[in-house]
Amino acid sequence: MKLRRVTVAGLVAAGVAAVTLMIGLVTNAASNQQRWPGWLSLVQRHPWESFLMLAVVAVALAALLPGLTDPGQAGMRIADDEPAPSVGSAAVLRTLPRDVAGFTNRRDEIEQILNDASKDQLIMPVRTIDGMAGVGKTAFAIHVGHLLAPKFPDGQLFLNLNGHTPGRGPVGPAEALASLLLADGVAPQKIPNSDDQWAMTEARAALWRTRVADRRMLLILDNAATYAQVEQLLPGGAGSLVLVTSRRRLAAPDATSLQMSALSPTDAAALFMRLAGRSRLSKESVGELVAVCGYLPLAVALLAARLRHHPSWTVEDLKDRLLSTQHRLVEMQAGERAVAAAFDLSYRDLPVERQRFFRRLSRFPGLDVDEEAAAALASVSREMARSELEALYGDHLLDETEHGRYRFHDLVRDYGRSLGEDGQDGTMSIKNLAGHYLETIDAANTHISRGSTTTTARFDSLATASAWLDAERANVLACVEECVRREQHALVVRLAAAMAPYLRQAGPWDQAAELHRTAVGAARRTGDRKAEADALANLGMVSRLMARYRAAVETLDKSLAIYRALGDLHGQASVLNQLGIVHYLTASYDEAARAQTEALGICRETGDLLGQANALADLGMVRRMTGDLGPSAEASTEALEIYRRLGDRYGEANALRDLGLVRSLTGDYAEAEHNAREALAIYTRIGDPVHQAYALNELGVTLRLKGDLDGATESHEQALAKYAELGDRFGEANATRHLGVLHRLRGDQVAAIEAQKRAVTIYTELESRGGLAAATAEMGVLRRLEGNPVGARSALDSAAAWYAELGDRTGQLEVHNHIGALHLDAGELDRANSRYELALSLARELGVPLQEAHALDGLACCALALGRPEQAADLRSASQMLHERLGNRHT
Repeated sequence: MKLRRVTVAGLVAAGVAAVTLMIGLVTNAASNQQRWPGWLSLVQRHPWESFLMLAVVAVALAALLPGLTDPGQAGMRIADDEPAPSVGSAAVLRTLPRDVAGFTNRRDEIEQILNDASKDQLIMPVRTIDGMAGVGKTAFAIHVGHLLAPKFPDGQLFLNLNGHTPGRGPVGPAEALASLLLADGVAPQKIPNSDDQWAMTEARAALWRTRVADRRMLLILDNAATYAQVEQLLPGGAGSLVLVTSRRRLAAPDATSLQMSALSPTDAAALFMRLAGRSRLSKESVGELVAVCGYLPLAVALLAARLRHHPSWTVEDLKDRLLSTQHRLVEMQAGERAVAAAFDLSYRDLPVERQRFFRRLSRFPGLDVDEEAAAALASVSREMARSELEALYGDHLLDETEHGRYRFHDLVRDYGRSLGEDGQDGTMSIKNLAGHYLETIDAANTHISRGSTTTTARFDSLATASAWLDAERANVLACVEECVRREQHALVVRLAAAMAPYLRQAGPWDQAAELHRTAVGAARRTGDRKAEADALANLGMVSRLMARYRAAVETLDKSLAIYRALGDLHGQASVLNQLGIVHYLTASYDEAARAQTEALGICRETGDLLGQANALADLGMVRRMTGDLGPSAEASTEALEIYRRLGDRYGEANALRDLGLVRSLTGDYAEAEHNAREALAIYTRIGDPVHQAYALNELGVTLRLKGDLDGATESHEQALAKYAELGDRFGEANATRHLGVLHRLRGDQVAAIEAQKRAVTIYTELESRGGLAAATAEMGVLRRLEGNPVGARSALDSAAAWYAELGDRTGQLEVHNHIGALHLDAGELDRANSRYELALSLARELGVPLQEAHALDGLACCALALGRPEQAADLRSASQMLHERLGNRHT
């Protein structure tokens, strides 16, 4: 591969040089009167023919170059019109750490795995790699992973399971699966959650296997403690390969075991000589030294680094120092003693300040550290931290997993922690680290919390803020665990509160819920009642996101009780707003209205403009659902004005959506479409895919009412695709239901019925009474159209009961019109007339002109059937005026 790159580079360089020369020669040939020497005389006599010949050669060279490039580049897009991956397609993951520069030999072991990977398999091959600490299992797996990468084009993943990491418990299967799914592009809403740990793990494993079933992937599971930790992570398809490293022999069915032993004497000596950078070393002396190291790669690399940094030392000097160190470690086992002696020698050779930095860095609670966190932990400047990290990497005391991020080998970390940098000094280091995280998360939350486009000193956009949080999430959570261990309860509470906005968006939500439960416990230990109420409020919000509505109400009620006892008006208003949202989602509209009205009153009393806007926006939604369209529009308009005054783009978009929904109901379709498109543009600008989907769905409804069935279908299909990718089941059901209505309007009864059945199934799973009412009412319409009046009446009666229970008068209005049509079909003119009269009265009260027009149409039909043609004509004329005002072509 290297030769190929050199060849390409040489040809390109030669071609560029030749073209440059030829251009100069040709442009000067005609005017230069001197004779050119040798072959150049041909160019002077025939300049343009020579240039043409070179052009032909250049074209041929261009054709040959792609064949000389790396095989891995063959899949790159070479034309602008080549289709890009579709939205929602699986991510191609390449998370392998950088290859090990000092990797030596292991030819036989590499050959075994490469041979396995080249065979056609009926079942997916699993290769376990076991051996003692320091023998090079991880380095071997990473090196082989890079060699195998071209064979697994659908992704190469690396996951550290922390089986033997000091200070960290092994990663559980459910947590590991969440990490894999998030990395593979699964939205947090789509990651299965459950109070039943076993059921949750099974569901996540099933989703993981489904996503990777037909892909060729390499999965490296590093540092496993047991096979049980690994089993659920294995893909199901035969096209993938899994490498598992462990210090133990894993009892893995159908897996092939590869035991890693120490290097051979020859390979150990070769590794030492290459890393030491000395051209003339006594092979005999080197052989004796690596024997003292037990031929372990980690120890050999450390000692080679020592010799490289001390030009005046000889191999014998190094061996004497190593032996004297080993004598002090006589109680350790042979392999451990060899590695620990190498650590000790390397450590004692460091400058005093670097020793201190090393000790403090070993206390880092996460896995990989950057210069900012290292600086905070060690109480040094970023410049010094960067310099020290690079120096420790050069000394083989750190690994660089990617540019600017470093990780300890477990044994090195363990050694560093054994040096005694703990107690008050260790706690102070952790407090400094937590302070760094709090400051940086606060800067990120400027973008995360409300979708701000403001540039801060730390982050210039939502994308950079989110990227930092994605990279540091595991480290921050590890810092929380360390603060719990050190009983730094106030920091636990603050870190959990700081991470709340990000985790609500990015998930996994079960992880967020556990964090907030930890914060509740920490707050109670400190006796900080406000902190306890804050943590309970955050836990309640996450419970709502997980659709655990009963748990959400219970938790939020506890939070509200504490805020009331403390007289904390801001806290009360915030929790009341959250309670109102939960009651809205469960269609408890009266309770939702009471909660939002109380929240609004408190916010007006305290002058909290943002709180007022939030309460007004949510109150507008509730009023719309109960058919109070005038008050709904007023609340949404006032909320919109406040959001715009505050520069809150996210709130502005939400208020625009709500106004658009009301205007669709009142027949102002042009303004409704404008509102929906304006909201969609804002959501797109701030990068909020969840609300983009909702805006698209609502836009589709408006376009349908305007008669643009193609535009409506496109909007609903886009919304459905986003909902499916996000895992928003409620949104999926809504989009599916609306697509079903469009199928009916196009005359495709079969597709319409299937769509409503799918929607009903999801609504039933979610216990959404409002969704069930709407889908069941539409099923009633479809049963009527297929000539099944009994089935139609049963469905419509069920929908009417749900709407009455919910207090949804707009829904009741629609059902009155549908039942009137059933009576009219059956010739029950008096009953039909009564239903249409009810519908007409309610439509005029609520201000819903479309349903008013439908009621007038029905009454006109009844009048005509009863022999009252003049009355029928008047009713039809009134109806026609409404339809014309609304611009209705499809209703």
